[in-house]
Amino acid sequence: MPRTRAIINIQNVVASATLNQKVDLNAVVKSFPGVEYRPEQFPGLVFRIKRPKTATLIFNSGKMVCTGAKSEKEARRAVMTVVKELKKGGIIIISKLEFKVQNIVASVSLGGKIELEQAVSKLVKTM
Repeated sequence: MPRTRAIINIQNVVASATLNQKVDLNAVVKSFPGVEYRPEQFPGLVFRIKRPKTATLIFNSGKMVCTGAKSEKEARRAVMTVVKELKKGGIIIISKLEFKVQNIVASVSLGGKIELEQAVSKLVKTM
């Protein structure tokens, strides 16, 4: 196989954040009718934004999970946008946000074929 550079693409960054306070999800729904909230099916609500195109789960504990970002910077910006929108909608947020990247999903193109049986055979011998 000729040597080529691997092409790596980040597909999704999952980040968590916490507001360190309780959030009244019903008040969020009243301020933002476009959010998805079905407490009988799932305990959190889904707050979607277009830029960056992400979905943030918000739980009444004040914990949040943001998915769909393509970088850590984009995930942080999405969470900050959601918090700003919540404040604009009258949701009182008193504490400082804690933010942490939990997972990054990436794909890679190696630019050729991999003989899986041969690769497994070689990997087993090196372990």
